[in-house]
Amino acid sequence: MLVQIEHDIAPAAQPTVAVIGQLSRVAALPQHLPIGWRMRTGAGLDDVQPGDLVVLSGATVHDVRLARAVLPQATRVIALIDDWAPAELVSGVLTAGADVCVRGGHPGILAGHLVACRRRQLAERWETLDLPQT
Repeated sequence: MLVQIEHDIAPAAQPTVAVIGQLSRVAALPQHLPIGWRMRTGAGLDDVQPGDLVVLSGATVHDVRLARAVLPQATRVIALIDDWAPAELVSGVLTAGADVCVRGGHPGILAGHLVACRRRQLAERWETLDLPQT
């Protein structure tokens, strides 16, 4: 029996991290990503491809609100902020819709959050499959 699967966004086999914003914060990130992952820079939200994991580097509440307004809901949005950013910014970007907020620091920490976002992305895809009952 053939099962037809319809989804707005199917995660890519080789995940891509699209970085928008301050590139200096993520310069060392590629060496901490799993094998097969790639990172690319985006000029803006219109450069985001379906299934990308989007890192808003130097994120503000406005950046996250805008991303949530224009990107598909299934797109993972990661807000990368300064180590010393106030708690109000952390809660603000999360309330605005970021899937995760990461304070700057070691790129391995950001990579770990990206892997977790990818796992949630894949898990949600499997949860929404409408398979026929046998």
